Amino acid sequence: MRATDSGDALVLSAEDRAHIARRSRTGLLRALAAQAGTGMLVVLLAWLIAGTNAAVSALLGAAAYFVPNAFFALRLLAGYWAPARAGSLVFFWGEAFKLLAAAGVVVLVAWHWGGWLNWLAFLLGLLGVMKGYVVLLALRRLP
Repeated sequence: MRATDSGDALVLSAEDRAHIARRSRTGLLRALAAQAGTGMLVVLLAWLIAGTNAAVSALLGAAAYFVPNAFFALRLLAGYWAPARAGSLVFFWGEAFKLLAAAGVVVLVAWHWGGWLNWLAFLLGLLGVMKGYVVLLALRRLP
């Protein structure tokens, strides 16, 4: 990396761009893996502590955030191989869609299965996936 003569702009070589893109793809995949791991840990703990009903509730809570997040991550990963890079609006709308989809799944689950749902396990599954990146912070594995 080197600055131009004016000192205002940063010029990246093709190698620098490839390195940055590789690190961001790796970070995205690590974040997904950490979210899946924390979600499954919450499901396992719910099953051990409170039984099958709580485990299914925790799984529904984890899936409510993980599935839209995984689709968003796949969209971002696909953008690395697209001829034109996605702009910040694509990220903004993708994030908005992800959050609205997660909220919609929560409403759908509450509407259809609210009678037998273990709400504590459901919310812990949801929060476990939402905060899965904390595992990466604790292990110092963020790119």
